[in-house]
Amino acid sequence: MVEAKGSGRGLFRNLLGGSRGEAGLRAPNAPAMPTGDELNRAVALLRDYEQSGIGWFWSSDHEGRLTYISDCVAKSLGRERRDLVGQPIQSLFILDRDEDEPVERTLPLILSARKTFVELAVRAALDDHEVWWSISGRPQFNADGEFCGYNGNGTDVTATRQNQKDASRLAQYDSLTGLANRHRMGKRLGATLTAYKTAKRACAVMMIDLDRFKQVNDTLGHPAGDELLKQVAQRLQRVVTEKGCEIGRLGGDEFQIMLPDIDDRGRLGEIAKTIITMVSQPYQIEGSRCVIGASVGIAIAPYDGVDSEELIRSADLALYASKGGGRGQFRFYSSDLHSEAERRKQIEDDLRDALANGEMRVAYQPIVDTRTNRVVTFEAFSRWEHPELGDVPPGVFIPIAEEANLIGALGDWVLKQACVDAMSWPGSVRVAVNVSASQFANPGFASVVAQALAHAEMPPERLELELTESVFLGDRAQTEDMFNSLKLLGVRLALDDFGTGYSSLGYLQHAPFDKIKIDKGFIRGVTEPDSRNRAIISAIVSLATALKMDTTAEGIEAHDELGEMRKLGVSQIQGFIYAPALPSDDVAEAMMSGEWVIEPCGPSKYRQERRTVLRKVGLIHEDHRYEATMRNLSRTGCMVEGLLDVPIDTPFVVDFGEGQLAVAVVRRSAGAMQGLEFELPLVDDGAGGLCTRHRVSPYVMAQAGMPLQALPPGQYPMQLMQQPGAALSLPKFGSVSDQRPKSRVA
Repeated sequence: MVEAKGSGRGLFRNLLGGSRGEAGLRAPNAPAMPTGDELNRAVALLRDYEQSGIGWFWSSDHEGRLTYISDCVAKSLGRERRDLVGQPIQSLFILDRDEDEPVERTLPLILSARKTFVELAVRAALDDHEVWWSISGRPQFNADGEFCGYNGNGTDVTATRQNQKDASRLAQYDSLTGLANRHRMGKRLGATLTAYKTAKRACAVMMIDLDRFKQVNDTLGHPAGDELLKQVAQRLQRVVTEKGCEIGRLGGDEFQIMLPDIDDRGRLGEIAKTIITMVSQPYQIEGSRCVIGASVGIAIAPYDGVDSEELIRSADLALYASKGGGRGQFRFYSSDLHSEAERRKQIEDDLRDALANGEMRVAYQPIVDTRTNRVVTFEAFSRWEHPELGDVPPGVFIPIAEEANLIGALGDWVLKQACVDAMSWPGSVRVAVNVSASQFANPGFASVVAQALAHAEMPPERLELELTESVFLGDRAQTEDMFNSLKLLGVRLALDDFGTGYSSLGYLQHAPFDKIKIDKGFIRGVTEPDSRNRAIISAIVSLATALKMDTTAEGIEAHDELGEMRKLGVSQIQGFIYAPALPSDDVAEAMMSGEWVIEPCGPSKYRQERRTVLRKVGLIHEDHRYEATMRNLSRTGCMVEGLLDVPIDTPFVVDFGEGQLAVAVVRRSAGAMQGLEFELPLVDDGAGGLCTRHRVSPYVMAQAGMPLQALPPGQYPMQLMQQPGAALSLPKFGSVSDQRPKSRVA
């Protein structure tokens, strides 16, 4: 048979491993060439193989341009085969790459190696749909050993690829929310931190836990809980849009967010606040309205951990602290959280015996008529005097009581004690008692209230129960039944913390409230010219007036705030401008005449809170470090004591410890006291305190000779502050103890 008559034979001979028609170029031990009949049969078989769609063939020249491609591939690409011949291979195929591969491979790079490759996964260069092939290729050389191109074959693996993709997704993603699962988050975080350690980059991790989620499962069922988790995941995806971030669900109601290249604690705090606000907005689940919350713990590599295990442990500890601080909060990791966790465990253990041991008491804060300054109600607050720890703040032990299921017993005790105390006071002033969601959900709660009233022989109209919107989380019919039962007793009902972003007018439509309490978050800034809080409070007052309800503004501290509340028509005021919470005996003495009129006493204007502190800090000036005592602290400055006669405008670096350095300038100076203004304002640390945006990087410390590790507690070497090669100077300031600085750079 003449070669031209069967023009495909030369091509397929090469595809079968032939030598481009040069019989004399066969290796000595190579098998004999097929006969003409055998070759024709092979060509027919190969064409049948191509047409079956099972597999196909390709070949290229030494420049990587196609010299042959099966027709089925051209059809898959929506083109004619003759149009593909001569095109670069990489224009047709896109090499698949695993996201975890440290080095990116390219098809031209593989082909340039001129080595055999087998089952290489490639994707068709198509935009509208996905087609996947597995290709293999063998390099071809002529008699002189020169590279001539590749011969190869391929198979369609689209279906297999999709199945693998689905299986991989199931293994790496949460089937309920579509977020990354624990396995994927751990794998990504580990790989990221390993790469970032070399590049000296930062990476933050947020751990998020949903507050009150268990109540949704218990009251509405697990299907409702699953739907709630889906909606939470959607909100997180809308809120967290930083480049390279990944959101995962670790299981249950716990989520994790990885935020590469962010170590600004101001920015992270804002993200955390937004997450808490968004997650806390109401949800519609199967016709029911649900309100939950969120607590966030934040840790940042390499400051709080160099590897993934250490970083996650730090973030978990910060989350634990945020939940212990009252929930609905965020916390940054700090080294003192370890001792705080131990203290929290001790508090939980001791709280179980506090009632039986007589360690609990009740204090009462006046609520005053805005026009007359006459006390109309006292709100009851629980107080705990621990035999070893002293007074434990309610913000510490109340969340622990909720988590340990002790809040019901504690709340019932406060209710009974408040009724007894109120009946010992002269006059007929009311007493207000906070009611937790777990108390309200107890079917026997109305009986508990009735027994407390009967035991104290107290008229029901003197008792006011303050409820938060979390009481509406349960079954609607049961909630309405409880409201009806309480109103039949004749007690008053107040909606607490109104206006914090979770409120619904539907509550006011169905629940028989007598009072709305405006959250103190709307009081702050109400006197500022551009504040919208004034309009919001005005709307709340108008709504309450139309519904014949009283209004109470909480947290009033200054005369300008009080004046604004009077202008807006708020009917009652509660806050330090009148009085703090007082023991029952002090209330009885003040009410001796049967009523108590309090003249407001406070600053003329509300100003940003300056936290009174008493702690040691370092003041660094040039190449010397001085010890000083910090007396108070605000976002923009602090007052320190310890150095003598420091001139105004003297620059310092304030060392707060744990790598926190703040550049500051002396603005006021008198004797041993200096007022410093920070170059950059401090930011909220999530625990009611302040911290610096940035810290000394462990990488910088490693360059100064310290081992690479998470930031240890305490102060750091002066070498971090000195410019290399700078001349040493003498100390310029004396201390109150007339001692020279303890450290200087040698």
